[in-house]
Amino acid sequence: MIFIETDIQKNTDDIHALTKAFFPGEEIRITLCNAMSDGIEHTVIKPENCGKVGKIVYKSDMGAMFDADIPTDSKDELKRSLYKALSLYTGSILPWGSLTGIRPTRLVRKRIEAGMNDSEILADMKRCYFVSDEKALLSLDIAKREADLLDKINPGNYSLYVDVPFCPTRCLYCSFTSNAAGKDRSPVLSYLDALEKEIDICSAIMEGQTPDTVYIGGGTPTALTPKELARLLGSLNRAFNLENAMEYTVEAGRPDSITKEKLLVLKDFGVTRISVNPQTMNQRTLDIIGRRHTVEQVREAYHLARETGFDNINMDMILGLPGEGIDDVNKTVREICRLDPDSLTIHTLAIKRASALRERLDSGGYRQEGSSTIEQMMVTACQGAREIGMSPYYLYRQKNMSGNLENTGYAKAGRYGLYNILINEEVQDILALGAGAISKHIDKDGNTTRSANFKDVRDYTISIEKVLEKKRTFLANVPAGS
Repeated sequence: MIFIETDIQKNTDDIHALTKAFFPGEEIRITLCNAMSDGIEHTVIKPENCGKVGKIVYKSDMGAMFDADIPTDSKDELKRSLYKALSLYTGSILPWGSLTGIRPTRLVRKRIEAGMNDSEILADMKRCYFVSDEKALLSLDIAKREADLLDKINPGNYSLYVDVPFCPTRCLYCSFTSNAAGKDRSPVLSYLDALEKEIDICSAIMEGQTPDTVYIGGGTPTALTPKELARLLGSLNRAFNLENAMEYTVEAGRPDSITKEKLLVLKDFGVTRISVNPQTMNQRTLDIIGRRHTVEQVREAYHLARETGFDNINMDMILGLPGEGIDDVNKTVREICRLDPDSLTIHTLAIKRASALRERLDSGGYRQEGSSTIEQMMVTACQGAREIGMSPYYLYRQKNMSGNLENTGYAKAGRYGLYNILINEEVQDILALGAGAISKHIDKDGNTTRSANFKDVRDYTISIEKVLEKKRTFLANVPAGS
């Protein structure tokens, strides 16, 4: 347990996130003012150029503590000074330095737009945030590729997201709003009834505007039956003009939910990009995390998708899964490279508070690899992606990520997931439908306004009229073609 006592009353989320990055296995608690006793001897660390200060006390189970006088004049300066104090105290350095935000490439993109050259950008990222050479170069590479892809996007259009919050079973690491799609289909049918109402209302309001990309995620959209899937896609195709969409993605995801009949439904309705996600190609790990499918089913689903005519297939893998070491990741990378997908998203496990995995780890049920091993896994996975002709094209980070690393999308030329870039860089409006979906409007100054639907499927279904009223109000305040 790490206690933080501070008289800094703002930016506590950043203080928490940065401290957690240095102490990933510890619970972090923040107490304001002097509510915690300060009777234990401790080492004082004073970063340079403190300015206006707040007092932060760190205490571990061993009784070790330190005080750091931290400037509160700006968030970045606070994080820089806190990072230096924590790095000196622990002897550790973090690959992303003092950055706690989820979109590091946005910082690079702003510097490109400001006219800085490559050398200036790399030096500034290291100076301002202590980012490693490797991560600074990765961010620059991705930011340039994103800029080229975003040139093709019409900011006056929008992207369409639809959430299908059902899965065959719930994975151990999952914290999303997801429900098991079992033999009783009444929850699914009630959900589709409500979703179709939202589709109809929103399409009428958005008439005359064209979505650049369509993304159906979840959950596992292919947890729907072929008939249910055809019903959903048919509703979307009737309501929205999708003929000129640059990309139409369905996150098929779980191999045990993929059948030839469902793949044919996707093809018939114009889907151009799908995911077949193994997460790992080690059967023992699949069993642990509750995937309920075999490694062989991954191969079968992938080949079936190719045979059905899909020429843009993404696969996902997760680094840091319980019980996995570097040899396990090497095996997954080799197996995926043999299949040769068009894109590969490399996730670093983020252990969410709401996941069953968090409980298992807290109870000592599974071991976690250290940061250096997770970094080795990342190097292996990225090398594998590059060896089959892929380049990194988008990147984002989450809280509580193993090794304090990142999620990176790799793809072959012409197979980049445009929606993935748009959702991360927030340069275009997103109309999001379904339980837990969050619509976004970006104004001319780059400010983002959000509107979230009820997360719980039952709440969404029985309160659909409230959802629709909220969505009408939100869209009424979004200028057409803005």
